[in-house]
Amino acid sequence: MADHDRTGSTASKNLIWAIGINTMIAVTEVVFGVVAGSMSLISDALHNFADIGSMYLSLWGEKVAARPNTSNKTYGYKRAEVIIAFVNGSVLLGMSGWVLVESVIRMFKPEPVAGFIMLLVASISFVGNSLATHILGKDAKKNLNLKSAWLHAMQDALFSLAVVLGGVIIYYTGWNWVDPVVSIVVSLFLLKEVYEILSESVNMLLDSVPNDIDFEEVKNTLADFKGIIRVNDLHIWQTGSNDRFLSAHLIIEEMNQIDRTKLLAKVMELLKEKYDIHHPTLQMVSEQEINEIGLECEHCN
Repeated sequence: MADHDRTGSTASKNLIWAIGINTMIAVTEVVFGVVAGSMSLISDALHNFADIGSMYLSLWGEKVAARPNTSNKTYGYKRAEVIIAFVNGSVLLGMSGWVLVESVIRMFKPEPVAGFIMLLVASISFVGNSLATHILGKDAKKNLNLKSAWLHAMQDALFSLAVVLGGVIIYYTGWNWVDPVVSIVVSLFLLKEVYEILSESVNMLLDSVPNDIDFEEVKNTLADFKGIIRVNDLHIWQTGSNDRFLSAHLIIEEMNQIDRTKLLAKVMELLKEKYDIHHPTLQMVSEQEINEIGLECEHCN
């Protein structure tokens, strides 16, 4: 528990640092964007402000997910991670789509882009956003919420890089169409990443089987245990990136209580080691017991 609390505290501090960096960058871009008359800088600043809001959501989600279970919310608040990842992913989808559409429009109607000031501010923005991306990258693999925040930071860095590259080319060649072309490439890359986050978060909200688990394989593996006749009513789901659950009815051969307990221990150990499932709920009954008590399973899969 102490390690978990420390990890959550570190992630929250990293998010606060990223929020601070992005806030300074966004304010700077607005000021110099107005001074230089650069819509690219102002658009990037608005993009940063939207991402700051999403990072605040992620920070709130980390604090909520750390709350303990209650008698009313027996799973705790861990699914807040998934809900916020879905919200952040939706915002990213909308922003990436908007940038993509605007970039296509500007391909046909190129607008003059400011030169040296735009290049200087965009370079500073790129360095700051890259730092924020690096800070959040340490926690991105822990859960979807932190991954979505990391993606926001990476999106900012990539767009800043696009402005830098576009600014260099435009400064020396006057090719204003370069800016929207770079933005289109970056947007298409990000849309792929956003799709993966949205797909995974929706699957979690629907209690789907985790992507890296083969349902039929698990069912067959359980049925292959000596002493298990068949597997009924198998369900596998997760409430967060690190909390996987399984429930099943195991129809077993006649055996004494000691052997039954040993079989249960073996099954639980396999689920933990092979499939990273730490919360199994298993009902073990023999066919004779089913017949004697008239146990029926109308909803068994």
